[in-house]
This record gives sequence, C-alpha cells and structure tokens, in this order.
Amino acid sequence: MFRFWIYLPFHLLVAMCLCHSIKVPTSSQHSFKSDLFNCNHSLILADGKETTVHLLKDIPKRYCFILEKDRAPAPFTVTVTPCDVPIEWSILVHKASTNFLGKAAHGDYDTLEATKSQKIPKLVSMIFNYKGNSVETYMGMSSYSAFYMLEFLSIERDTHITVYLTTDTTSGHLYPELPIDPRIDVIGIGHATVTLAWKHSPSVLKHKENIQYCLLVNEKHNYKSLCAAETAIRSSGMKSPPALALSLFPYLLDHQQVMILSNSELSIINRVSNGEVRQICMGTKNTYTVPNLRPSTQYYFDVFVVNLLTNASAAYTGTFARTLEEPEPKVIELKVGKVIHLTLDGKKQKFYSLQYQARHKKIQFTFQSCSGQVGVQIARNGKVLASENIAGFRHFSLKGKLLDTYLVQLRSMDHTNSSVKVQVSSHFHKPFFPLLPESLKIKSFSKLRTCNSVTIAWLGTQEQSKYCVYKKRIKEDQVWMEVKSADRCSGPKSRHNSEKVLCKYFYDINLRRAVTTQTIKGLEAGTLYLFDVYLTGPSGIPVRYHSKVVKTRKKC
Repeated sequence: MFRFWIYLPFHLLVAMCLCHSIKVPTSSQHSFKSDLFNCNHSLILADGKETTVHLLKDIPKRYCFILEKDRAPAPFTVTVTPCDVPIEWSILVHKASTNFLGKAAHGDYDTLEATKSQKIPKLVSMIFNYKGNSVETYMGMSSYSAFYMLEFLSIERDTHITVYLTTDTTSGHLYPELPIDPRIDVIGIGHATVTLAWKHSPSVLKHKENIQYCLLVNEKHNYKSLCAAETAIRSSGMKSPPALALSLFPYLLDHQQVMILSNSELSIINRVSNGEVRQICMGTKNTYTVPNLRPSTQYYFDVFVVNLLTNASAAYTGTFARTLEEPEPKVIELKVGKVIHLTLDGKKQKFYSLQYQARHKKIQFTFQSCSGQVGVQIARNGKVLASENIAGFRHFSLKGKLLDTYLVQLRSMDHTNSSVKVQVSSHFHKPFFPLLPESLKIKSFSKLRTCNSVTIAWLGTQEQSKYCVYKKRIKEDQVWMEVKSADRCSGPKSRHNSEKVLCKYFYDINLRRAVTTQTIKGLEAGTLYLFDVYLTGPSGIPVRYHSKVVKTRKKC
C-alpha cells in the first residue's frame, strides 16, 4: 500500500490519548462508549510526528483524537506501519454535539466529568478495519466535529508499530512519495550478480539533496517496511543500528557486521544464521547491480526511498530472483611434454582442473609458480596423493598403473591473481624443464663488495646450461614491490638490453663443485642494485633464480 504524508493545521485541534482497557474487542461499540471519558488524562500528540506504539499480545491498545470543525471540511490521514507480525487495527468515529466536544478538546475536563451522567446524543460507527502486516493509510474527511478512536491488537506476539496522523494539506510530505508503478524490475541475472531497476520517486525529483535509495538483500523473504526489516535483523541476535544504519552517520557495528564505503555507496553486510542481510545505499541512482552473490541461490530485494532529514522511508514492491547455476569447471587435458600456463583468479578463489590418463606406470608432474603462492592437489582415481602450496619449482614423481586417471586441481592462495606452469612427463631422464640446482638463491659476498663492484655466486647443475646475469638500479622504497611482483616464469627476453651484464655456460659432474661466481663492475657508490640470474636448459625454457638486492659501499 502506498504512503504519503501531510501535516496538521493550526485551525484543527488533534488530541491523542492512551486508554487502558484490556478486555475489549476491537469492534465493540459498547466498550467504545464506556471508555469515551478515559482519554481525559492523556498527552496531546505533537503536530506531524510519528508515534511508536508497543503492543502486548492479545491486549488492545487505544488512542483517541478529536477533530473540531472550523469553516471548512477537515481532511485527515492515518498511516500505520507494522514492524513485525500482522496486527489488526480499526478507526471508530463518535459524533456528538459541538459544544460538548469543544470543551473536551480544549481541556475543560471538569465539564466533561460533570456531563458523564447526562444524556448526550451519540452515534458510534467503525469507519475502517485492517488485518495484516502491510503499511496502510486511511484517508478521510470530517465535515463535523467528531471524536475518533484508533484501536490496535496483536494476536501473535509482542510487537511494535508506528502511527502517523495528519490533516495538513498545505505542507510538504514528511515521507517520500512512491511512483505510480512502485515495482522493482530484474533486468539482469548472472552466476554471482543480479541487476535491478526501479522508477524514480517524485520526491527524488523535487528534493534530490535530501532523498536517497537504499536496497536490502536477504535470502529469507521480502519486507514491507524498513521498520519490519530492522526488527527482523534485531531478532536474529544482532545489534542493528537504528533505521538499518541508513542515515549519513552510521552507528558502530558489531563483529557480525561489515561496513564498506566505496564510490559514494554505503554497504553494510550482516551475518545471520540463515545467510546474510546486505544494506546498500546508492544515492539517487535507480539502477544497481548486486555483486558477490552465491550461484544457484534465491535472493529477495527491497528498495526503500529514504528522507535523510526525517529518516522516514517508503517501500517499493519487493521482488526476488535466483542466480544462475555455476557451470561445471572446465577440465583441461594434459599431454605428455606439453607445458600449460594458467592464470589463477585470486579474488574468486576458483579451482582449475587438469586431467591426465597415464600411458606409463611412472610419471612426473612439474609445477613452476610464476607469481604468488599456488595450491596444488593431485588425485589418482579419486584418491588424493599430494596436496601442498608451492612458490617456485616443485616436482612430483608418482608410480601407478597404465590408464590411471590423474586429476590436478590448482587455485591461487593469495587474494590477487597467481600464475603457474604445469607439465606432465613420463621420461624422467629427459624432462622438459631444465635440470635444477638444489637451491635457486643468489649469494653475495659482503667482504668483496666495493664502491663500484659486487661479487655474487649461484649453484649450477650437472647439465651444460646457459646462465645470464642482469642488473637493475632501484630505490629503497622499490625493493619490496620489485621482489614481490617478479614474474618467476619470465625469461631474459623480458629484460632491457641495458640491464644485461653477461651470459656464460658451465656445469660440473660433481655437484659440490657446481658453483660459479661473478664480479659485476662499473657500479655507482652507495647505490641499491637488483641482480637476477636466468638458467636456460636444452629445451629453451628459462628458470629465474630468486632476485638478490645488494648495495655498494659509500666510501672505499
């Protein structure tokens, strides 16, 4: 049900009072008459303000107001917003003499008490009744002095509601207006996203700086008011800020809530037992793509247009959508000797699958992590044989039966993308990757360091291979980034010719003597240098040693 609001005029008196009867059914005219005089000790409702009413189960609560006739008919509206369970509420009207009600309305309670025993012309009738949990607005016209009673009843459990009464047709709207068509349209569905659109509120077009749209996403059901959504989140055991923290000054969140402020959008994610509830405020944009949803999951979407000055809101008609099923991960077939280079998505933490059917009993898997840390799992015929994280080179030598099926699963262990090269081989003596030394570390000799030269050393292998040395001048604040972002799979071709120091071949049958040193001259004093060594074997695939940062001496 749509809502709109106007304010009370000064030429009409609105008196609101609480009556403490607990055994009277809503539709009883007799009880209405008997409680007519119980309103004389109540408070006057402030002009144009929303009132929160707390209801106990099965105990009616009543409010009274008097509209005094002036020169023209008196229009008025009453809007009730249930904040939890369905309720029943009614409006009853009592017509009486102008003199009598005028005195009562102006506080002449002595006259009112003295008149209790007198016979007063009375006519009581119910003009409105509603049962449910929707936001309902009654619009009426009082052409005579009349006494009205509102009665509220909750039959499910204790709850609370909000009530707003106004007769002012000259002021602006307290609550934002909804468009003629208040539906939310689903214009796009993906595996992890849903795109929504809705028609602009007239209030946005008139008061853009004071109005914004806020979206509520959950996996349970739609909410007919912001009040109902806030109550539901609170009942899940969480500390929800008032009005779902949709104001410009959010309250502190607890450990089950995450707040994200990005691109002028405020997002609050609440962790609840049956999923999560997201609240996103996106200003005056009337389209939004909800990200990071789970595949094959039904979500419910509610849009509220919020007045930032009053924190009052109006609800669009909620909708729902089911995200698409995630496609089965594509399995890449491995072939003997062929190197596959994969980039792994770290944000989605997606698994990448590779499969190989053995043509030999003995096989070897080789992994070269080019960047980041990579999680590797190898299974044979459904049984996991190995599972570990790698950063660099790693060989797995396995023995099985002919036609065994091996499944390799890879994923990035970082929140950024990682890349890895994979090869399967059945010929251990002729691996596609070059033969590697025991360590890929580069060592520098501090005692041999001068103002213009540095001496480094690295291990070699029993196989004749080519080693190329490169240097790069860097600054102090570049060290971490240079080392962290280095592509371990890149070769000498990725470097500038000006960075090349030399290339040389060497090997030694005795691994203890398979070590070489190199003195790099022509350097600047007190300067940081990044040194890299590339090993290239017979197959032509380069392997990069771990970068080494060395600083020349300032004084010699």
